[in-house]
Amino acid sequence: QVQLVESGGGLVQAGGSLRLSCAASVRTFSSYTMAWFRQAPGKEREVVTTVSWIGGTTYYADSVKGRFTISRDNAKNTLYLQMNSLKPEDTAVYYCAASRIVAPFNVYEYNYWGQGTQVTVSS
Repeated sequence: QVQLVESGGGLVQAGGSLRLSCAASVRTFSSYTMAWFRQAPGKEREVVTTVSWIGGTTYYADSVKGRFTISRDNAKNTLYLQMNSLKPEDTAVYYCAASRIVAPFNVYEYNYWGQGTQVTVSS
């Protein structure tokens, strides 16, 4: 059983910052590609950022590039998402996810999901 639990969401004004955390209960955390997805009302779930288990390669959606930073602490089995310069369009439920695929960018390629944490950005 793999368990992912997100935390750190909340309400913030535009231009503000939040840091999301995802605590993972897995046997070998370092062997998973980890990712943050988000889903806004009426929209499809979309990838925000990923960090691979090979070389720590990262990917960022164009909409968050330069504002969000993904990181992982394998010793603590924890994934982080630092979100700066938040915009109202960042409002969504944010999910952490895990995959054993080397370079997964699609929802169906992730087998394990957290429960989600709400991020609301007011203008």
